[in-house]
Amino acid sequence: MRRRTGFTLIELLVVIAVVAILIGLLLPAVQKVRESAARMQCQNNLKQLGLALHGFHGIHEVFPASGWTTSGIGNPNGKYVGWRPLTLPFIEQENLQRLYKFEFNWWEDTNPTAAGVPVKTYVCPSVGNRIAVTSAVAKPPRPAMTFPVPLAPTDYEAIMGVQNTVNPAIYTSANNRSAMFRNSRISISGITDGTSTTLLLVECAARPMLLRNRTMVPDVRNDQGQGWADSEGPFSFDGSDAAGIPYEGIAAPDNARSMNATNLNEPYSFHGNGCNVLFADGHVRFLNESLPARTFAALVTRAAGEVISDIE
Repeated sequence: MRRRTGFTLIELLVVIAVVAILIGLLLPAVQKVRESAARMQCQNNLKQLGLALHGFHGIHEVFPASGWTTSGIGNPNGKYVGWRPLTLPFIEQENLQRLYKFEFNWWEDTNPTAAGVPVKTYVCPSVGNRIAVTSAVAKPPRPAMTFPVPLAPTDYEAIMGVQNTVNPAIYTSANNRSAMFRNSRISISGITDGTSTTLLLVECAARPMLLRNRTMVPDVRNDQGQGWADSEGPFSFDGSDAAGIPYEGIAAPDNARSMNATNLNEPYSFHGNGCNVLFADGHVRFLNESLPARTFAALVTRAAGEVISDIE
């Protein structure tokens, strides 16, 4: 009689265990590769937005304001409009800009419908699940809103300046601004600290959902950063404590966190140990979250005269 050949139960269990171990070893490597690709795509998005801002500057000889509340360049009707609708043609979104009505505030008429159109360039691929933004609390002069379609998100925002409390010995209302702030008209020549060391845009991911240290705060939402059309999304830098509470109205200590403590109008990303940022000369860089808050503040201001020795 011929004997049948095959695996014993023990051999089969050993093979399964070896495969499981190999998968366990391989999975972190795969996740690392995926995150590396997502971070590169995020950087590419910021580069495209940098080209858009410089395209606007090339025509108007100033960078767009972070948001308009009065009549100005690109906003002759004096409506509430942000920098993104003004720069849509420079990221090949001319048709979307035609849908946007600049004779109305961003929340009026059919603008909320246009604001529901997703724009891939505004979204970081590392961000996971989001909330659907179908309503917003009042933020005068905008009333409380129920939107006809969910607003399309953005994970990148203009940083307007530094709160004086970050370093009261240096910053005043005369020198604490960046190159893009409310109703601003700043040209490249107005960035006297240098375009290669002055920030325009930072990551502030997943708003209006509120996050602190990678944890969502349940049933609480930001009233800014509702979507890419929101003109009130830009913010100034405060620095945060270890729990993710910004230092608003009080002096920030030397060990204040510069990013990834909270997305409550502070720099925040899903990249793990830092954030991508866009500088005024158009280059994009990944900044480590260990960067001191005062060094980060020096990168924000355009004309405060700080000496920046190391941003590694």
